[in-house]
Amino acid sequence: LAMASSVRQPWQLLLIVLLPSLAAATVFDDNYVPSWGADGYHLVDQGTETRLTMDRTSGAGFRSRSTYGSGFFHMRIKVPGGYTAGVITAFYLASEAPYDGSDRDEVDFEFLGNVDGENITLQTNVFVNGDGDREQRLNLWFDPAADFHEYKILWNPYQLVILVDDVPIRVLRNLTGQVPEYEFPVKQMGVRASLWDGSDWATDGGRIKIDWGRAPFTAGFQGFDVDACANTSSTPCDSTDLWWNARRHRRLSVREQAAYEHVRRTYMNYDYCADKDRFQNGKVPVECSYTT
Repeated sequence: LAMASSVRQPWQLLLIVLLPSLAAATVFDDNYVPSWGADGYHLVDQGTETRLTMDRTSGAGFRSRSTYGSGFFHMRIKVPGGYTAGVITAFYLASEAPYDGSDRDEVDFEFLGNVDGENITLQTNVFVNGDGDREQRLNLWFDPAADFHEYKILWNPYQLVILVDDVPIRVLRNLTGQVPEYEFPVKQMGVRASLWDGSDWATDGGRIKIDWGRAPFTAGFQGFDVDACANTSSTPCDSTDLWWNARRHRRLSVREQAAYEHVRRTYMNYDYCADKDRFQNGKVPVECSYTT
């Protein structure tokens, strides 16, 4: 009898396998809250996935419960497909700032919708002390509306790296102590995401607007765990005890550098540093001399 009681039933073995994974699942409410559109339709929280929907009446957005001083931020996103001209799906870090954003630090992923048959553009941007206009745009090597993909931001005291499916697509090194007038985001930032109407600029410079007859537009978000140094942390956010501040994350590896350079050569279609019309005096922002 003692031997029989020690034998686990099949359903018990199944629970042993499943329970650790269930316990590890992070749901939306653990780290995020709605910021607008929380009416049960425009923002639908399904635990491990949240859907944002936009129609003529509203879009929607959410934000993290905490702000952070460094970290490795990520989100799995599936953007709206089909005719999405004027539609912007955004995932970004932003500091708390005056309403006009005059003093904010910010790091952006912005997916700019398009007409049927044309590529969705991914635009990234970086603001420091309210100073932005650092747009870079590229056509991805896949359709971001067809499935979920990983979008990540590594932000530590040494560099800011924006990645798509673990491929670096943008790098800003922190050279503030070495190069005069060099800017790098240092303010505590929260994580945000939104789906909104960017008709005035998103598609063909604003010449193509949202067609509300094609609404609603829906984006999906997954992956709500956060690997970052929160404002409540007792550990300094520049501490090397935090894994994203370790030596291996201070510069790109040789392999990462090669992948980054390939993306810039092959997929990038706009870089503010190369915009001669914008900088007619020939004086480009100082960080443009340190892009690789």
